[in-house]
Amino acid sequence: MALPSHVLAALVLLLAGSPSWAWGPSHCRAPREAVCNFVCDCRGCPDEAQCGYHGASSALGAPFACDFEQDFCGWRDISTSGYSWLRDRAGAAPGAPGPRSDHTLGTDLGWYAAVGTHRGKEAAAAALRSPILREAAPSCELRLWYHTASGDAAELRLELTHGAETLSLWRSSGPWGPGWQELVVPTGRIQGAFRVTFSATRNATHRGAVALDDVAFWRCGLPTPQARCPLGHHHCQNKACVEPHQLCDGEDNCGDRSDEDTAACSHHTATDFETGLGPWNHSEGWARNHSAGGPRHPAWPRSDHSRNSARGFFLASVAEPSTPAVLSSPEFQASAPHNCSLTFYHYLHGSASGCLQVFLHTGRPGTPQAPVLLRRRHGELGAAWVRDRVDLQSEHPFRILLAGQTGPGGVVGLDDLILSDGCRPVGGEPSGRPSPREPHSPALLTPAPPQQRRPAHPWNFCEPGHLSCEELCVPPEQLCDFQRQCPGGEDEQECGTTDFESPSAGGWEDASVGRLQWVRRPARDRRSPGADARWAAGHFLSVQRAWGQLAEEARVLTPPLGPSGPHCQLHVAYHFQSRPQEVSCNFERGTCGWHTGHLTDAHWRWVSSRGPGYDHTTGQGSFMLLDPTDPPAQGPGAHLLTWPQVPTAAQECLSFWYHLYGPQTGTLRLAMRREGEAETHLWSRSGTHGNRWHEAWATLHHQQDSGAKYQLLFEGLRDGYHGTMALDDVAVRPGPCWAPKRCSFEDSACGFSTGGRGLWTRQANASGHAAWGPRADHTTETAQGHYMVVDTSPQALPRGRVASLTSEAHRPLAQPACLTFWYHLSLRNPGALRVHVEEAGRRPALSISSRGGSAWRLGSVDVQAERPWRVVFEAVAAGVEHSYIALDDLLLQDGPCPRPASCDFEAGLCGWNHLPWPGLGGYSWDWSSGATPSRYPQPRVDHTLGTEAGHFALFETGVLGPGGRAAWLRSQPLPATQASCLRFWYHMGFPEHFYKGELRVLLSSARGQLAVWGAGGRLRHQWLEGQVEVASAEEFQIVFEATLGGQPALGPIALDDVEYLAGQRCQPPTPSQGDTAVATSVPAVVSGTLLLLVLLGLLGLVGRRWLQKKGGCPSQGETDTVAPGFDNILFNADHVTLPASVTNDQ
Repeated sequence: MALPSHVLAALVLLLAGSPSWAWGPSHCRAPREAVCNFVCDCRGCPDEAQCGYHGASSALGAPFACDFEQDFCGWRDISTSGYSWLRDRAGAAPGAPGPRSDHTLGTDLGWYAAVGTHRGKEAAAAALRSPILREAAPSCELRLWYHTASGDAAELRLELTHGAETLSLWRSSGPWGPGWQELVVPTGRIQGAFRVTFSATRNATHRGAVALDDVAFWRCGLPTPQARCPLGHHHCQNKACVEPHQLCDGEDNCGDRSDEDTAACSHHTATDFETGLGPWNHSEGWARNHSAGGPRHPAWPRSDHSRNSARGFFLASVAEPSTPAVLSSPEFQASAPHNCSLTFYHYLHGSASGCLQVFLHTGRPGTPQAPVLLRRRHGELGAAWVRDRVDLQSEHPFRILLAGQTGPGGVVGLDDLILSDGCRPVGGEPSGRPSPREPHSPALLTPAPPQQRRPAHPWNFCEPGHLSCEELCVPPEQLCDFQRQCPGGEDEQECGTTDFESPSAGGWEDASVGRLQWVRRPARDRRSPGADARWAAGHFLSVQRAWGQLAEEARVLTPPLGPSGPHCQLHVAYHFQSRPQEVSCNFERGTCGWHTGHLTDAHWRWVSSRGPGYDHTTGQGSFMLLDPTDPPAQGPGAHLLTWPQVPTAAQECLSFWYHLYGPQTGTLRLAMRREGEAETHLWSRSGTHGNRWHEAWATLHHQQDSGAKYQLLFEGLRDGYHGTMALDDVAVRPGPCWAPKRCSFEDSACGFSTGGRGLWTRQANASGHAAWGPRADHTTETAQGHYMVVDTSPQALPRGRVASLTSEAHRPLAQPACLTFWYHLSLRNPGALRVHVEEAGRRPALSISSRGGSAWRLGSVDVQAERPWRVVFEAVAAGVEHSYIALDDLLLQDGPCPRPASCDFEAGLCGWNHLPWPGLGGYSWDWSSGATPSRYPQPRVDHTLGTEAGHFALFETGVLGPGGRAAWLRSQPLPATQASCLRFWYHMGFPEHFYKGELRVLLSSARGQLAVWGAGGRLRHQWLEGQVEVASAEEFQIVFEATLGGQPALGPIALDDVEYLAGQRCQPPTPSQGDTAVATSVPAVVSGTLLLLVLLGLLGLVGRRWLQKKGGCPSQGETDTVAPGFDNILFNADHVTLPASVTNDQ
């Protein structure tokens, strides 16, 4: 026997309170009716996976979406011909029709669902069907992006099957515009199970190439049971909570209809037109109709609102403006002046000229009154039933008049008219009998459209829709086209240019269908901007609450404009109003005094920890995230700003934690703004910094007693779509900051002082005319990058003289640390670079006097300091013309300094450079650990520690494709060597037989690149050892190159415990070392190979003689001798190295 709904809800509440259920997803088994119902019933939302979407968050309002990047999300191809759906990506088949990029990422690496071209001549339909979905809320909306061209498909269709009925949500035969097109379709309330099907139809004249991406279900979940409801909310029988205005509104918001079946609703006067007009007994121009049997009009409603069925009835009209349709109520009396209201659902679709107006006609004794306009909805609202409500205030009996009109191709509709219990019929209960009083003529109820509210002749000799001005008739297409046709400019009035002082608002019309709307308001309204300015007497548009139930955003539209010229601009004055809030914020309860900028299409979002995203405060809290794929961004950046702040001290320290992660991460920048001043750049970081939170700080300098407010700005600039940025735990305190742990000199000198002489300068060589210094910096490896440099020429710094560069005070160190820096010495001897550490006194730490070159070199100093300390760089001049010393990229990390080109990756990359190399696609190696949640596949443990807490270098090859070929991890420049050993451990994981990643070791020098080792990837979840002996006659760098040997696939390549043994030859690994991938030494291999060739030659001669004696195959007179050889032999300067794929059988 099935449990009653209220008993089942109580059980759900008990389970929700159980810690074992809340934190044990393996023990959570949602009932069948709770699977694919747009509600996360289990932790991690496994009950909403493969539902045509992947449930990712239980937050209210979060969409359930599928981007096809990983799989089909449960969608299935149900086509019955060769014309069918598959998962595809751009560039997989060169020259194939279809999009050149997906919609999610905007690149050729993203995936989507597609139907390819069909060569058959017969008509065919490809259908993609969702899994079984359940219980869509009244506000449910399906959004998707499709891509096709007018010559590719005959028809596209979106259908919903519920029980035995199939509703056509949308159909189109084109024409379709270029690129990806968005489709937004409300589904309405659906009880029980249903499916959605997207189909494309082709015929002999269409190729049939169609693509589908980013399918998302918005606001589809019903409210979940709650033990208690917020004050004023209604507690449903199934324990869900709904807002007060959702009671008796004609929609099943609870999910069990208990909000529509309450005792309070029995006193409402509701008309759903299923059996007739009810009390709305006077109708002119309205027709009671339904949608069954196919639409009678292209814009016809697909279903009614009451039943959400094609067989349900509603009122519809295609009346023209000259003869609007009018529906009249019987006479009512409000029981009190403010407690009578009308809730109604209207439909305006197919024409921008559609209009629905609600009038109140009072019947004062002995005084005839004209109808009063209460509500006007105008324009195209989409193929949806939109809720609205008007409050009726009258001390006298009244009637309600609904007047509808539309333009060519449009339909206006009405359904579910609900009068509240405060509306009492005059003379008893309303009935269906004809009203004794006739309403006003339709002509009196319809104000002229905005385009017609202009002076004209008393006689109008123009066609309908044309504007008459003097002797001219201006057609509709010449109205608001930015060119005057009328001498008085009447055709360009009410075209969007306005100060909102006129009641017509310059032609702007609210087109909102949700809970927000645009309303023209006076500036004296206390709820509005300028409330405290007594002189501010004017009007403006303001966002206010509304009664709609669909999309949340408020929209306001101009009349149709244009065409426009290429330099057309729109100027708008806008105002945001909120309470001043703190800059310091851990984002656990909101965004505090921070808000997102609105001038870009990418946005910072306040999110909770889930999946690969985790906060810094608790690991399970909230933070600010910038993901360029959510939603897909076209612009370069996004802003996160504070409200204007008042300084509390002459110097303030702003500290924060940041997270930059992904193979294509851009730049995060911090700036400060003051009114009337140029923006001051305080801090920036570029590229990935590993899957880890990092702390940073910057000192804010203010002018004392100026009273000038300041504004802080975090700007995220994307460099693609494969990388995210995050911020957490922002804090401001009085006083200066400690010296930063990392300094790239890109935004400032990081507080370094030059002792008053100014010999060290911060510069870039962007112009190419710098008097001295490197051509490019080390941070960006471009001429636009900045560094610190000192001119050591005799006229600037005489021989033996010293130029000092001193840091700000660093905080005391709790453990030994390593300070690394990159230096560049001119080709001509500049002298020496000395490094000192100042704590109680000054002690020398390092002296560099080697000759210069064209490369930046890495220096390192071990530091131990229990008290505040500084680092001092001294340039000691040698008195040589055209000489210099430069510094860049200082970094302070915990732990001792590693040997050159050696790293266990526990504290970072140890000087290994992951900056994208030009021409390889712009992707970077990353840094992560098995314990850190990641959006990319990675090893579970590292090799150094053998635990999840250990770190490694990582690259995800799934981002590679036609636009990216490889990624490099480069060592610091190393001196020439006759023989040195490079040892490392690597990890790969790829689907066996289908895809193959490759890891190669290259030597890079002035002569070019030379491959000395290589290994292909396979599905082996373990660390393998590799070693290779390297030799170079000149300075060189070691390069680890990650690339693909086949089709793109998700698969990690990881590195750990890289060890460079300078001057030491490699030793054969012992058996206890496990799996190895060793490059074999050359001389023994070559000698053995030659001996083998000799033996094979002798055997060949003997075999030939034997075959000739036996009458075997005749030998040709002159045959080229084919010598056996080796594939993939890699050569370097003085010997041959055989890769592991040749020498080892792993």
